Amino acid sequence: MNYRKLGKTNFNISEIALGTWQVGGKWGSPFNDKTADKLINTAIDNGVNFIDTADVYENGLSETAVGRVVRSRSERIYIATKCGRHINPHVNEGYQPKVLQKYVEDSLKRMGLETLDLIQLHCPPNQVFYRPEIFEMFDRLKEQGKILNLGVSVEKVEEALKAIEYSNVTTVQIIFNLFRQRPSELFFKEAQKKDIGIIARVPLASGLLTGLYDSKTTFGEQDHRNFNREGAAFDKGETFSGINYELGLKAIDALKALFPEVTNLAPIALQWILSFNEITCIIPGASKESHVLSNLSVYDLPKLTPEKVTAMNAIYEQYIKPQVHQLW
Repeated sequence: MNYRKLGKTNFNISEIALGTWQVGGKWGSPFNDKTADKLINTAIDNGVNFIDTADVYENGLSETAVGRVVRSRSERIYIATKCGRHINPHVNEGYQPKVLQKYVEDSLKRMGLETLDLIQLHCPPNQVFYRPEIFEMFDRLKEQGKILNLGVSVEKVEEALKAIEYSNVTTVQIIFNLFRQRPSELFFKEAQKKDIGIIARVPLASGLLTGLYDSKTTFGEQDHRNFNREGAAFDKGETFSGINYELGLKAIDALKALFPEVTNLAPIALQWILSFNEITCIIPGASKESHVLSNLSVYDLPKLTPEKVTAMNAIYEQYIKPQVHQLW
């Protein structure tokens, strides 16, 4: 495992971390504590020391599992969670300092912790990024010892750029992968100037970039890859990175032609992300132990050549960029 500094936090964290949206099993299935514990322990056993969760993941069960496992380990494991998505309806007016403080305190109780290493606003409405009182509240939580750092999870580059205007924002979690390249332009440059840690989320485009799906693949009724392709439940950029599924498969076929010897493209897709020095870590999810090990196998591959990277980017330029580049 390799480690990088997470911006102003000064945490030295694993390049490959663990996202826990589906850590209790596949989307739509009941949460399984044994599965969650096994996945988290496997990640830690293999050098992962940064785990990302959220209070809305399985309505708190993901946080509970993360806290339970981390408390049982002797290693220093950094925990990042998120708050705000419980607000219903999820609108700007619902974001109030007292409401958010209560969410932070609830997360601490669920995980059995006294202090959160990193709390992140969880993709709030755009207007929230223009309300200083929301960001100032987290300074008080820091003074109270309830958090060490504040970060944000965002949908759009615009939101990321606005968030880092606040001096207490230390990290930005943003969708970044081979099929979502816009953040590497202006945002990466501005973040580097301010020593902001960048966490790449949805790194495999909801599994599309594994190359294991085709036109016959089906997804469960409660799986967002089934019901949210057009943004019916939340921003469609969360699902397949906002790419039309059939178009995505065409791009994947072109990617497979570049790597004919590879069955699972996931480690290659992750290696492409890690080629950006501005990125601190990637938080791929996992619903099986094999997914965790697949993500970590990035270190078993030969390094991508400049020619391969250029060819991968050409696929983005041809298939993906005209459709989605300016949307997020």
